[in-house]
Amino acid sequence: MKGLNGPLAVLAGLLSGWVVAIPPVAAADTNGTLLPGVSARTTRDAPARPDGVPADAALEAAGARIGAIRITPRDIFDTSRPEENTALFRLANRLHIGTRPSTIETQLLFGSGDAFDARRLHETERILRDTRYLNDAWITPVAYHDGVVDLEVTTKDVWTLNPGLSFGRKGGENSSGFEIEELNLLGRGSRLSVGRRSGLDRTSTTFIYRDRQLGRSWWSLDAQYSDNSDGVAKLLAVDHDFHALDARWATGASFSGDDRFDSRYDLGEKVGEYRTRARLAGIYGGWSEGLTEGHVLRWRYGAVLDERRFSAVPGTALPTPIPPDRKLVYPWISAEWLEDDFREARNRDQIERTEDFQYGWRARGRLGFADPAFGADRRSLLFSADLGRGIEIGPRETVLLTASLAGRHEDGDFVDAIVGGSARYYRRQSERRLAFAEFSFEAGHNLDADRQIMIGGDSGLRGYPLRYQAGEGRWLLTLEQRAFSNWFPFRLFNVGGAAFIDVGGAWGDNPWGTNTRKVLSDVGIGLRLGNNRSALGNVLHIDLAFPLNGDPSIDKVQLLIETRRSF
Repeated sequence: MKGLNGPLAVLAGLLSGWVVAIPPVAAADTNGTLLPGVSARTTRDAPARPDGVPADAALEAAGARIGAIRITPRDIFDTSRPEENTALFRLANRLHIGTRPSTIETQLLFGSGDAFDARRLHETERILRDTRYLNDAWITPVAYHDGVVDLEVTTKDVWTLNPGLSFGRKGGENSSGFEIEELNLLGRGSRLSVGRRSGLDRTSTTFIYRDRQLGRSWWSLDAQYSDNSDGVAKLLAVDHDFHALDARWATGASFSGDDRFDSRYDLGEKVGEYRTRARLAGIYGGWSEGLTEGHVLRWRYGAVLDERRFSAVPGTALPTPIPPDRKLVYPWISAEWLEDDFREARNRDQIERTEDFQYGWRARGRLGFADPAFGADRRSLLFSADLGRGIEIGPRETVLLTASLAGRHEDGDFVDAIVGGSARYYRRQSERRLAFAEFSFEAGHNLDADRQIMIGGDSGLRGYPLRYQAGEGRWLLTLEQRAFSNWFPFRLFNVGGAAFIDVGGAWGDNPWGTNTRKVLSDVGIGLRLGNNRSALGNVLHIDLAFPLNGDPSIDKVQLLIETRRSF
């Protein structure tokens, strides 16, 4: 480390886990996730499979059919454990309205009398884990007799009522709020919240109601209304998407409207603002032949109205060119293809939670055509595509790749075209140590005047102000040494930590400010608190970041506090 000093030397030492030898491990589980000495299901404290119940493959080979299905929702705290059998935890269990068995039953992809299919059981577990009101879910064969297998569906609740204050800080800016929110209303899985939040762009009073199982079905309803300091936003959507790999149809409709002030930034400072009135409406349908030989092909078709009108902000002191109005009305068609290859992991992006990752190919493309005959103000070909895949390099190393493309073709040229991609690399060093790296980029061409590509404290460069650099593209490299402790203070939080280096910047012309092409970097350390008892956020980040080559106006130490879905 000769030549390094200050925070860089500290971080270089902390990140030395990248080059040290990986300690020997006992075994890898069947999903490739290293958990020395224990299987994934044991680590998750899953219900044990009784002796005498055949393995999944044997049940399928024998043509077993599903018999009784028992649903067992667990409380937030397990009072059979002495450390959780306290007056406070017993009170929390009593005050919490548990998830109704009928709410769980609605989401099962199987029923009594169906042929036993282990794949459907695992997919149902993933669906249940994807809800915010459940910490985990297990489906276990518990009895087998005369060709019939009985199943137990076990779920674990989390605390879903949030009456209180919130605070966050990143890029040198604070955000705060107050809300009353219930994420599992009456145990039915719906969300109801009313809150007020003050952030960088606006202060909002927001009402939200979401029901992902409308009428005990796969229909969902999403209704939102926000009274903002700069306007009003509203959303209403009804949707029946492809809820499972073998789902055969989908349909939905949505409408949203937004009246707001948008800003342009340069070096973290606001340099312009304009008023945006946006109206977006759409309807779609879809069909699929379901899961066939390990893959799924889905077709969707629909129509969209996308209208943006721009004007000056009354009384603003910032001279701002106003973007031209835009109205796109178009039919569209899309195709989606994906492989059934999902795997479980633990202590990767979460702390002591089961994580589901899709490793198989995922590809999607969409084409639309806007024309004045449909009510549009121009003729335009709209396109978008994305691609992703996970690659297991070995028992200790995984790479997750994504790529995306979107834009329009008008008057012989590409307009508002953006191509992007990312590569996320994980190397398991031990059960509780992980090296992580991510490289991402985004490049634009002939961007609309209401779009800026920016990078700063709100987009991964943790040592710098929000929206610090802008241009025609951006890139970011992050290196992290992650540690997952077994400390569980107050039986409420799982504790982890990270040391990190961020390097990135913007390139190309910035029509609204300084052309800053300087490579930026920072180092830092952070505390991670995994919130496994509550649905109000997965990981709390408390970071100290040190910018290494910013301008003199930037604070030498940046404090960031935020809740994120990932480590």
